[in-house]
Amino acid sequence: MPKTRKERVIAMARKTTARRTTTKTTPAAEPAKCQPCGGTGQTSVTVRVGRKRRPVGQQDGLCLDCFGTGIAASS
Repeated sequence: MPKTRKERVIAMARKTTARRTTTKTTPAAEPAKCQPCGGTGQTSVTVRVGRKRRPVGQQDGLCLDCFGTGIAASS
């Protein structure tokens, strides 16, 4: 059994430290734009009136593919 302080320090097992490696992070890719609305979140809808359903104009509506976010669905 070591008696002096120096002998105790020498007798202690030295801890081995694992070298830490850092991984390079790449910036996230920009999400794909929604195809039907072009990334705006709105689509044009033709407004029809009358018994013959004649078109009278255009109206902006919410894009049903992306629900107005402008980002393409992941699936």
